[in-house]
Amino acid sequence: MEMFGMPLETIYLYGLVISGVVTILYLFFGDALEGLAEAIPFVNPTLIFSFVTIFSAGGYLGEIFTRLPSLLIAGVSAIIALILVTLLNVFVLIPLSNAEESLVYKDSDLRGRIGTVITGIPTDGYGEVLIENISGRISKPAVSFTNTNIPYGKKVLVIDIENGVLQVKLYEELETYI
Repeated sequence: MEMFGMPLETIYLYGLVISGVVTILYLFFGDALEGLAEAIPFVNPTLIFSFVTIFSAGGYLGEIFTRLPSLLIAGVSAIIALILVTLLNVFVLIPLSNAEESLVYKDSDLRGRIGTVITGIPTDGYGEVLIENISGRISKPAVSFTNTNIPYGKKVLVIDIENGVLQVKLYEELETYI
């Protein structure tokens, strides 16, 4: 079958190549189109480009390897593309958009946390404590709450925070007898 004076295989191949190139360009310059995705939520450029690419690839392969009618090939390609794009949206894009994690924290969030001394804390001086969590590591200056020397590598408990400086004391683990 021909359309616009060209065989359908050629049209499908052009669609595949053009949508592939546009998809790669979108990867590099996609931030410029992000406003469009926010204005109309169901118009996600990633989904549109994926649909056109899968539809064109399915149509091209169907025209080359089968003797089915062209309308049936186009319909099957559209259904397969719709199913795959829906799966892409539900199982990849939606979870990724919901998985954004903020690295913002307040100083008050650090109270009660356990950290490791990375620069020894002298009796009347400053040291540094590293607090680890799921989203990363936080390094903060620290002083001893009990005015005792705390050496490098010891576990400490954050008691309070004043002007961005942690007040810590040596962490004493309770032993469990099981």
